[in-house]
Amino acid sequence: MSASEDRCRLVLILPDLADDAALVEQLSAALEGGDVASVIVPQYDLAEQAFQARAEKLVPLIQEAGAAAMICGDTRVAGRSKADGLHITGPLEELGEAIEKFTPKLMVGAGAAADRHKALEVGELRPDYIFFGKLDGDIKPEAHPKNVALGEWWAAMVEIPCIVMGGTDASSAVIVAESGAEFVAMRLGVFSHPEGPRAAVQQINASLDEKAPRFDA
Repeated sequence: MSASEDRCRLVLILPDLADDAALVEQLSAALEGGDVASVIVPQYDLAEQAFQARAEKLVPLIQEAGAAAMICGDTRVAGRSKADGLHITGPLEELGEAIEKFTPKLMVGAGAAADRHKALEVGELRPDYIFFGKLDGDIKPEAHPKNVALGEWWAAMVEIPCIVMGGTDASSAVIVAESGAEFVAMRLGVFSHPEGPRAAVQQINASLDEKAPRFDA
């Protein structure tokens, strides 16, 4: 058990890079920086075959670091790459079908919960986690206040873990942690960090170790 598991943990969202080799290099550096709970792999504009090839390079790297590899949307790519789970951002019907078909063999996480009503509808389907924000929604240094507020509301009343999207500044992870959310997702805050992904993950974990509330407190 990691000592970090009693506080908010880091989830990485891979950036939109065309070059798989560059993506592998950046991800490797990030994973060397310290504790990462999981890595979400978006498809972006890749065709299925290219996404499959990318997943087959990334999934073993993620798993060897002790993190969960979560593939966005494509169930076939997730299965063939032996990923740990699926991140579903589509409608409730798609989420429900994925949970029914793949749980417990694969984890199934839910995005696209933009408000409390939708979040409660998602929660009724019992995904493994709920994600507040957009995977590419880190457009400002700080985490979006609406997403932080949703995370705080959810964490206070629902047992299903939540992930809240952070901002482009690595320090935004602490604000998310203070909401009570179990996980903070970072994309540009790690992969566009001026000191590089390894240093970003080190800094985020150090800040969370120092400032994040403990769940058993």
